[in-house]
Amino acid sequence: METQAVIAMQNVTKRFKGFELNIPELQIPEGFATALIGENGAGKSTLMNILAGVRLDYKGEITYFDGSLTDEEIRERIGYTAANNYYLPHWTIKNVAELNELLFDNFDKGKYETLCKELGIWESKGKSVSKLSDGMKMKTMLASVFARETNLLLLDEPASPLDPLMRDELCSMIRDYIDEGSGENTVFFSTHNVSDMENVTDYVMIMEQGQIVEQGFVEDLKEKYTLVKGEKEDADKLKEILIGFQKNSYGCEGLCEAGNLDKLAGLDVVMETPTLSQICVAVMKQYTKLGRKK
Repeated sequence: METQAVIAMQNVTKRFKGFELNIPELQIPEGFATALIGENGAGKSTLMNILAGVRLDYKGEITYFDGSLTDEEIRERIGYTAANNYYLPHWTIKNVAELNELLFDNFDKGKYETLCKELGIWESKGKSVSKLSDGMKMKTMLASVFARETNLLLLDEPASPLDPLMRDELCSMIRDYIDEGSGENTVFFSTHNVSDMENVTDYVMIMEQGQIVEQGFVEDLKEKYTLVKGEKEDADKLKEILIGFQKNSYGCEGLCEAGNLDKLAGLDVVMETPTLSQICVAVMKQYTKLGRKK
């Protein structure tokens, strides 16, 4: 599928002690919900902070939209939520609205208040942010960005502090935002647990050790990888073919790339379409630094 890139990165690097973010090339497709998936410490927040302009101490080139906009125009068209609360402790939900009115011409205070009521946080409008739960803080951040007229949302771990019902609501908010944009609105969100967000994910980027190790549209990845379940007696043979291999008391399973399916000939296996979560876990196992064997 041919798509336009809402953000294009070239040779972007950021070095820390013991860690390096290294992105030779990255393109976020316009008009879709893209999930950045990786375990803790993979570099997701570093990448998000660079894209959002929070970090400027990196090397490389980043192009937003068609490359013709000023920094001010880009700022107006992008909404960003951080994994950690970025409001001052004494601010209230009402203060957040006042600040957004000062910072952004496209902030709709009425829409913000409506969203706060729909998300069940308006009754806490007088409380300081420091007294809100992590879930309430995230709802406040989400209300503030969805209350603006933007074309790109960068959401860093938005589902992590939310309960199951609110995660489902977040998926609906993301899908409505994209649909309302008629192909021009994009959401790029990070997560280390995609199972709750799978039904809203169109495109996936899997990150490990500061690099994008796999990416593609969800349906394409489900054609590239096949879930294979086999008998225990074939475990040694299947371990050499499958990625994300695991054995249990009933048998064994893992993912097989399309190009290796012919190697399963003669083996007693069952093949199924994997979930996005199964694909992500299997791919991540190939690159993780965790001590367990792959």
